[in-house]
Amino acid sequence: MKYILQSRPKNPAASHEDDPLSGVANLFDVALVFIVALFLSLMSTFQILDFLDPDTDITLMKKVENQWQIIEKKGKEVTVKKVTDRTVGGREGVRLGTAYQLKDGRVIYIPSSEEQEADQP
Repeated sequence: MKYILQSRPKNPAASHEDDPLSGVANLFDVALVFIVALFLSLMSTFQILDFLDPDTDITLMKKVENQWQIIEKKGKEVTVKKVTDRTVGGREGVRLGTAYQLKDGRVIYIPSSEEQEADQP
């Protein structure tokens, strides 16, 4: 019985010093703090917080598969427009008139007369 009592540690807290996995938990905590710090520094470098602010207006252009896209953010609304190099209807056409958009959002179309088109080049 005398040998069994001597092999056990007298202080249970001292047994954690010999545990090899206790250092791994500390390394995990340090790595987690490093990742959060890196994430915050990248956000501040690339000014990503502007995307989250509802008062900012942002316009981005990016090329995807040889086609340009214009991404616009106005408030909380995000629109994506695709830009192509194709011409619709070819190069032939006749000017039909002029369209005006009013402040309330209505669109007014004014057809052009033949006399006005003869004056324009």
